[in-house]
Amino acid sequence: MNDFPARTTARPTARPTARPIAQAATDSVLAAWADREASRHRTELDRAESLRLLGSVSLGRIVFTQDALPAIRPVNHLLHHGEVIIRTHEGAALAGLTAHTEADGVVVAYEADAIDPATHCGWSVVVTGYCHLVTDPADLAHYEALLHPWTDHRMTHALRISPHLVTGVRLAPSRVAAERH
Repeated sequence: MNDFPARTTARPTARPTARPIAQAATDSVLAAWADREASRHRTELDRAESLRLLGSVSLGRIVFTQDALPAIRPVNHLLHHGEVIIRTHEGAALAGLTAHTEADGVVVAYEADAIDPATHCGWSVVVTGYCHLVTDPADLAHYEALLHPWTDHRMTHALRISPHLVTGVRLAPSRVAAERH
């Protein structure tokens, strides 16, 4: 036999107007959300346009695996012959990973964007590929001359990301949003 008191399943009856008012409020919130979401139009960018935009900015974020977990670091870069070049310092996690890698390199993602904080319009590009430590002294000297550190670390290494997958999107005001203003 159950020692717990029986639970009642009866629910208090709502006032007849509560559901329509609540539904109207929900509909209003959803409509406002839909209007906000519809204010931007997303366009996929091709590889060439994505790389052009990536080359137009100097800062981005590199994503790699460290101790089986994702790690993200802000870095500056340059685009050189279709490859992303970054510099890093002695002891940096990614420099250590690339120094002890196989011929394929370390799989990384690199993301850069230019999104207006007020309108949320702009673009974002993600490059996924293999990262290698630059070991040729002439290449290293060339990248040192072109890519200057933006932090106070002494940058002794350069890394080269060969893009295998390049994706990009542009967020622009939608026609609906433009017509409202």
